[in-house]
Amino acid sequence: MMKRTIFAPLLILLGIYLLLNQGGSLGAGSIFATFWPTLFVIPLGLFFHWMYFSMVGRKGIGLLIPGGILLVAGIVSQIASLFDNWETMWPGYILAVAAGLFEFYWFGTRNKWMLIPINILSILSLLFFIVFSIGPVLNYFSFVQPLIAILLVLGGVWLIAGRKKLR
Repeated sequence: MMKRTIFAPLLILLGIYLLLNQGGSLGAGSIFATFWPTLFVIPLGLFFHWMYFSMVGRKGIGLLIPGGILLVAGIVSQIASLFDNWETMWPGYILAVAAGLFEFYWFGTRNKWMLIPINILSILSLLFFIVFSIGPVLNYFSFVQPLIAILLVLGGVWLIAGRKKLR
């Protein structure tokens, strides 16, 4: 059972990497450079969660904050490393802190004041994701830009000229 839980995600990630890196070099250096979050950061986050859920329990509630932060930061880093989109994934690190605090809130005493920084960090992260993702999305759909511009001009003209005044 332990072999399956360790090797299954590694095999899946290696397969995805080979699919994405067709024709590229497959050396130990490139594997470590690509999968360092899966090899080091995510297991450490899972270790903190394992410590809380199976060993110390309620008295070790503080383990969930670094566990949540490391787990989400590791996932964000792995996605950014696989797809080489660090410039759009960096708000995930703000979300990682919000996730760690939310776990502390959820499994802890449910102090309602913890929701203030959690919501601020989550909304800030979401806004940065939106702002930094709009540019690449618009660049991807750049062939539609003249059509959108024409529709905007026609909509403005319709609003000015085609609207009857109500009296």
